[in-house]
Amino acid sequence: METPNAPNTANPPAGVPARTGVNSTGTDLNRQLGALLEQIADGDRGAFAEFYRLTSRRVFGMARRVLIDLELSEDATQEVYLQVWQNAGSFNAATGSPLAWLMTIAHRRAVDKVRSAQAATDREAKYGANSQEIDHDSVSDEVGSRLEADAVIRCLGTLTETQQESVRLAYYGGLTYREVAERLNSAIPTIKSRIRDGLIRLKTCLEVS
Repeated sequence: METPNAPNTANPPAGVPARTGVNSTGTDLNRQLGALLEQIADGDRGAFAEFYRLTSRRVFGMARRVLIDLELSEDATQEVYLQVWQNAGSFNAATGSPLAWLMTIAHRRAVDKVRSAQAATDREAKYGANSQEIDHDSVSDEVGSRLEADAVIRCLGTLTETQQESVRLAYYGGLTYREVAERLNSAIPTIKSRIRDGLIRLKTCLEVS
């Protein structure tokens, strides 16, 4: 797993010991991590690789528990170590242990990923809703709010045969403009015109009624 703009953690510099300190106590490990952070702050790539080896399993585990998704967890882990490489000098031992500092970063990064993914999903859903073709225009909404069965039936008789057929399919059959056009083997603009004209005549008739 390679961290962008930071040393290659998958292939650390030659001579760096493999996973030293794994069996150390928490105190020993934190002492070692603190020393490594000081070296990382000075741009020591070997120290960064060692820091990564000592902590990457924990960071990835945290990300995976929060994110579930493997690819997102790997991305979050890379971003955590990029932040470590860039901000190691900001660690303050007076505020907590190096491991606690790192895991706080990991948790926040994973939560940010969740929020970002959710925001993207919400945007797509909103875009999809706004992009749907509106089959019932404002004229039909106005008519629909005043519908009375007897009056509508009476006023439908004032429409031409083609207007009646189109309006019935759209507003009683629940079909869209496209579906009405396919059913009647007509062009969509023609169907829209028939329905709009028919609704205007219905509106006029209902107002007179």
